[in-house]
Amino acid sequence: MNAALLRSPIGIAILALLALIVMASTLTIVPETEQVVVLRFENPVRTINEYKPNEQFGSTGAGLIARVPFVDRLVWVDKRVLDVDYDNQQVLSSDQQPLVVDAYARFRVINPLRMVVTARSEDGVTRALQPLLGTSIRNELGNQPFAALLSPERDKVMDNIQARLQTLASQYGVEIVDVRIKHADLPDGKPLESALTRMRTQRQQQALTIRAEGAKQAQIIRADAEAEAASIYAAAFNQDPQFYDFYRAMQSYRHTFGAEGGTPPAGSTNIILSPGNAYLKQFENGGR
Repeated sequence: MNAALLRSPIGIAILALLALIVMASTLTIVPETEQVVVLRFENPVRTINEYKPNEQFGSTGAGLIARVPFVDRLVWVDKRVLDVDYDNQQVLSSDQQPLVVDAYARFRVINPLRMVVTARSEDGVTRALQPLLGTSIRNELGNQPFAALLSPERDKVMDNIQARLQTLASQYGVEIVDVRIKHADLPDGKPLESALTRMRTQRQQQALTIRAEGAKQAQIIRADAEAEAASIYAAAFNQDPQFYDFYRAMQSYRHTFGAEGGTPPAGSTNIILSPGNAYLKQFENGGR
């Protein structure tokens, strides 16, 4: 009866189907973008195509693999960069400003065996990283004023968050590739208005300080220039006192007697001097 069944088309089809099921349960193709942890009776026995830095496709261990059918279970882990989000959560800055923060982190599983042991799956590690990202953001922004997020220090803040998160996330076998704050805003209402008022006041104070410093520098430059001019005049006077006295007298005569040209204005004052007046000494004896 059994032999007859095996020779019949139905028997052959059943055997082929069983062989196909066993083969499908034994052989599996691992793509380049996936890592596999093999569990035997829920105990890890090996890792296939594990991530390695600077590896080249074709020599990573991906491809056709065999396992014990119905005994081994495969846990698939993506080798590519994955995301975890921190959406619109409220954080308090060091200057007691409530901030609504929207951020995300990018990570890669570099130790799939550890990830499977601690988080069981990709979804598990993502769920585990979400509160850790929130803790890292709160701890770092709690040490930073709100103004730091509006300045070039913003990049340093994100680097610090990444370092904090890496310390916490190493237990899951992941590497934090990047952390970015998409926006960190004050909530609408009085907190925003008071913050804008305080920032406006600070900028006005800075402007006054800059103007005062500019005026101070201008006075210093003017005083230095006048001192240098006086030094030059003094040096010129010491070289030829008689010529310097003659030059200053000529300037005075030009201004006093209207020798610079033009018609004297109406109501001009007349000056009457005696020939021996000291003011006219340059006209005596040829100006000597």
